[in-house]
Amino acid sequence: MAHRIAWQSDCMTIRSSVLRRVASDWDKSHNIYCLLDAHYTDNTPFKVIAKFLRKSKISKALTDRTIVYESHVRWFWSSVRYVENEKMIYSAVRKKDENGQDIDVEIKFNVGDLRRVLELGDSDDDPTIIPKRQCKDLLCRMGFTGHLNGKYLKPMFSTPYKFLIHCVVYALSHRKGAYDETSDYIMNIITCLVLNMPYNVSQVIFNYMVDNVGSGSGKYIMYPRFIQMMIDDQFKDLPKDPDDILYL
Repeated sequence: MAHRIAWQSDCMTIRSSVLRRVASDWDKSHNIYCLLDAHYTDNTPFKVIAKFLRKSKISKALTDRTIVYESHVRWFWSSVRYVENEKMIYSAVRKKDENGQDIDVEIKFNVGDLRRVLELGDSDDDPTIIPKRQCKDLLCRMGFTGHLNGKYLKPMFSTPYKFLIHCVVYALSHRKGAYDETSDYIMNIITCLVLNMPYNVSQVIFNYMVDNVGSGSGKYIMYPRFIQMMIDDQFKDLPKDPDDILYL
């Protein structure tokens, strides 16, 4: 009983911490959507890359313009937990009952649900790590001017590929900031896209969500657009206040 009370107390402390924050735990440039429509790109040097991305497996994850509500996402991250043996993320969102009272309702999803909602088109059998040799071979073909064993910085690529990296980093990366640096898994995604190889993007995103679940009071509003998409998939009647919109 004492352990249960202590656990509940920790959860309340974490929830209060997450809900209390105003701006320090989210970045308006994180998890943004990309404008890849022909209307925006056809008269630019990025026309071919934009068309390629529109037809790619990550197209919806890049371009979906879901409206994000800050209270929905904050409540999700303040209540979240991960059940290892079920491979499932559980949380709660707040809505009104038939009497107009605020109640918490459960939301849960696994990597398969994430895959379906984001329409990523990968599978559990696809790899999440690819040989570094394949990435390095592609770097040369993408006009990379840096050291192959150093950091993969966006300005070191040719213009069209710089745009491709820009889109993937801003829309899919799990972290805030460092948008000029291409992490290993982002480079894996790009390599598999360009070479038309299988890659389990869904599992990678899900894994970083799970990492954020376990970060205690240090958690932040990770993947706000994707979390809102998961919430909207399960609940159609949540309150949506225009003043609550989280503009990314």
